[in-house]
Amino acid sequence: MDDEPRSLKAVFADAESKRFDLESSPFAPNSSEYADTVSSAVRLYQDCLSLISALSIFSPNESLEDLSTTDLPFLLTHFHLAEITQRLPSSSPQERKRILSAARDAYERYFHLLDSYSLLPPTHKKLLEQYTDAPTTFSTVSASDPTARRDAKIANFKTEKDLRTKLEFLRQRPEYGTEDDISGGTTGGDEDAVRDVHLAHLDYSTHMAFQALESLNRECEILALAPPTPPSHGGGGGPNNNNHPQEAADTRGRQRYTAGGLGDNNNNTGYSDRLDQPLGSLQNPGGPLLSKQGKPLQPFTLLGNRQELAQGVFRSGHNLPTMTIDEYLDEERRRGGIIEGGGEASWHRPEPDEDDFEKADAETMKAREWDEFVEANPKGSGNTLNRG
Repeated sequence: MDDEPRSLKAVFADAESKRFDLESSPFAPNSSEYADTVSSAVRLYQDCLSLISALSIFSPNESLEDLSTTDLPFLLTHFHLAEITQRLPSSSPQERKRILSAARDAYERYFHLLDSYSLLPPTHKKLLEQYTDAPTTFSTVSASDPTARRDAKIANFKTEKDLRTKLEFLRQRPEYGTEDDISGGTTGGDEDAVRDVHLAHLDYSTHMAFQALESLNRECEILALAPPTPPSHGGGGGPNNNNHPQEAADTRGRQRYTAGGLGDNNNNTGYSDRLDQPLGSLQNPGGPLLSKQGKPLQPFTLLGNRQELAQGVFRSGHNLPTMTIDEYLDEERRRGGIIEGGGEASWHRPEPDEDDFEKADAETMKAREWDEFVEANPKGSGNTLNRG
């Protein structure tokens, strides 16, 4: 009984169940359960496409009126496959590029299928033309003006919200039926109401597909800036290394161990995953510090003895003061770095010595010279800029 072929409706229901589990599951994105669920969902949607092709459910000679209501959910197979494919885990930028390429292909097939049944409204039809002209640079907010880009993003958000509200409203109508199964069909309800729900779902999914393509292009731009993967030296592992992820991980670990200067000196590529590479790693990675003649081969720093290092273990993380404030002021005063006087101190002048005739004459000559300078240079005489 297990070898009997399953129906398209049953396979599609299983695929939808896996997709719902991903949206509501507590799995961490880097867990094995999450990766298994994503891979299983991708395989189920691929099986759905194979059954759809074998059963010839969709034909280029048909129109939307020729499609039965129960077949409308299958139009979303490529869209769901693209969504799930983007969630596949990857271990390198090259692998991520292949995943995004597969997702892009699924989105394009989804658009082609909807266009063949004239299910694209004028707005989405225009966006598809823009994507076809420049698929790798496509953007729904292509305006260069920041204000225009902001307005376009707000418009996209409002459109998405309106489509989601319309879809939820149609699903809550009494004539839609209450026994909605996971494959998208219903066991009861008005057929016209069910058809309206499926068409609204297609409209909403098409809007989200264009948003996903824009996000996909941004990610491709970032991946294009990623550095190339360093060559692996697995010691003769051959082309079967990819079939043993644990062995590959162990090989990368040994390479990092060697590149860091802690293992043998067989790694001559100079590549290391360490962020804090030794000072001499670029000149003589992993080599000795001194030659046999005592000549330094790498830059190094002289440190104190063990007692000094031990005393500095539990010291404060900041520099402690080495003198008090009074000692600092005394030192600055000695160096002449403090100017005294001014303020109230300027009014406390020493009493003149009446017996010091030389100092009195000097003060008199200084006052006389100042008076002569004032007479020779009246106030404002130097400002001749605005005179006529």
